[in-house]
Amino acid sequence: MLKLADVLERVNSLIGNTLCWAALAMMLLQFVIVLLRYVFGYSYIFLDEGVLYFHAALFMLGAGYTFLVNAHVRVDIFYAKCTERTQAWIDLFGHLFLLTPALIVLIWFSWPYVRGSWAILEGPISVGGIPASYLLKSLIPAYCVLLLIQGVAAFIRNIAKLRGARA
Repeated sequence: MLKLADVLERVNSLIGNTLCWAALAMMLLQFVIVLLRYVFGYSYIFLDEGVLYFHAALFMLGAGYTFLVNAHVRVDIFYAKCTERTQAWIDLFGHLFLLTPALIVLIWFSWPYVRGSWAILEGPISVGGIPASYLLKSLIPAYCVLLLIQGVAAFIRNIAKLRGARA
C-alpha cells in the first residue's frame, strides 16, 4: 500500500515542481505588464488576465503539493502535543469526515458550471482578455482531484503508522 501512496504523491510532487516555474513565469509577466504600462504607456487586458490565470493555477493546482509537504495551514492547539499515533487518528478522521466530503461536494456543485463553460467554450472575462474562461473554471475540479489524491496518500500513510509500519 505504501507503494501506492508513493505513486499518488509523485503526481502532486511533479505538479508542485512544475508550478515553481509557473510562479517565475507569472512574476516575469507581471514585470512586463508594469514595464509596458509605466514606461511605454501600453496596457493589454489579456496580459493582466494572464497573471490572474497563473495566480489561480498556482493556488488551485498547488494545494495538493502544499498538503504533500505539510505546509498547509493547521490549527494545532492540541494536535502538536499529541503522540504520533493520536495525530494519525486525528488525520484519519479529518480525511474521512472533513476533507473528502467537502471536496466531493465542491466537485458535485462545480461540475455543471465547468461543463457548461466547456460546452460553449466560454470566452474572456473582460473584453480583450484571454478567450478561455473554461480553462480557468476547470481548475476547480482539478483542485479537488489533486487534494483527493493527496488525501488518499496521506490516509494510506496514517494507516501504516497505526499498524506500526514505517510511513
